[in-house]
Amino acid sequence: MEPSLNEIDDMIVHEKMQAALEYQNEAWADGMADGIEPEIIADAAIAHAIRETIRNQGEQGAEALLESLRERMLAGEFSPNRTLQ
Repeated sequence: MEPSLNEIDDMIVHEKMQAALEYQNEAWADGMADGIEPEIIADAAIAHAIRETIRNQGEQGAEALLESLRERMLAGEFSPNRTLQ
């Protein structure tokens, strides 16, 4: 059975997310190697992401993103101790 267009779209998004995470990990490692504290790197990354989201989707889009991230955080999605089942 061939994958549906939605499944293909989901796979493409997943692959793009993996590539984006690799870029972020490289940037994080570079900043740490240059002696920048993790809190400063995180603050800069979040601020940049919010600015870009507002530029591309407006303030309501940024607010929706922040609410989604809040819900995911409270659900434990970003916890370093999270176990996948």
